[in-house]
Amino acid sequence: MQVDHLALALAVTVRHDGNGGVADDLAEPAGLTAWVRGQGPALEEFGFSVAGEDGRGGPDRQVLFRADRAALDAAVEVRTALRALFARAVLPGAPSKADAGRLPDAGAALERLNAAAARVPVTPRLAWPADARPVADCAATGRHPAADLLAAALARAGIAFLAGPDSARLRACPAPRCVRYFVQAHARQEWCKPSCGNRARVARHHARHRTPSAEGSNPPAATAG
Repeated sequence: MQVDHLALALAVTVRHDGNGGVADDLAEPAGLTAWVRGQGPALEEFGFSVAGEDGRGGPDRQVLFRADRAALDAAVEVRTALRALFARAVLPGAPSKADAGRLPDAGAALERLNAAAARVPVTPRLAWPADARPVADCAATGRHPAADLLAAALARAGIAFLAGPDSARLRACPAPRCVRYFVQAHARQEWCKPSCGNRARVARHHARHRTPSAEGSNPPAATAG
């Protein structure tokens, strides 16, 4: 499923595992490595480069980001804050069922998100390729550990999303077993994807046609006279 917002892409690394449980794509550093490499262009917009550095401080596309435990912990901390704020954003609707009871309150989540964004100072800049429209991004000021660079970029993406217009269309998918957040493409969209809508309709059909329970179908027991 294509996700257009970096913050949302981070949030939905918590997902349904296909067997009635919840999977975490960032459970190990290898998972974060794969996810970050897949989000390269979006991360660069917020000041994080998937490429390593050459000996002169420039990008080396032959050396790609590889997550360690510090980077994983930093990314998961930002994700936890984001999911807590997503739960607030969808009110009065219900939050994702995956972790609603384990998240920090919105005030603590705001503090964590803003603190992560402040880990790396950035400067805005304009890029204008010869064959494309100009685009704005930002660059880190000075040298910083990869964990700080990643956390700050993810937090800035979260701030941009939550303060932007699309957050008003953020929803938690109510389909059985689904735990995803999504942005409505139109006002009538209820599910994150068609398969969730199909599953919800099947569940409603079964609920309407459920056979009476054994207890409800048995005749009442005789009382002593």
